[in-house]
Amino acid sequence: MKYLGLDLGTRTLGISISDSTRTIASVYTTLRFIEKDYDSLLEPLKEIVNKENICKIVLGLPKNMNNSLGFRAEETIEFKNKLEKYLNMEVVLQDERLSTVEATHYMIEADISRKKRKKKIDGLAANIILQTYLDKEKGK
Repeated sequence: MKYLGLDLGTRTLGISISDSTRTIASVYTTLRFIEKDYDSLLEPLKEIVNKENICKIVLGLPKNMNNSLGFRAEETIEFKNKLEKYLNMEVVLQDERLSTVEATHYMIEADISRKKRKKKIDGLAANIILQTYLDKEKGK
């Protein structure tokens, strides 16, 4: 069984997936939606969970740099609660501070154009969130 990593934005949801040994995360896709219409993500996520045999979801929690929770974090927690009810499965929160910055840095180093970075940033941020969780779980 695999894990799914999510990076929730206001109009996009970056998605990554682990391998069956839950060792390596890979970018899966990015879902686009009408701004803040998080309910529209529930059915597509259910399809992915069923298709890919997902047993746990890791959702990035956008904490402030001082470790406090702001408005975006509160929206993320509300989305977590909806997901858990809708899918009847565990959704864990993973601190995602600087994951987008890190993803951008990787792509700049790889000399990826700004236009291509914009399309790939959410999936890569989800990948970093999930890989961080996997490494923590394995004790790395």
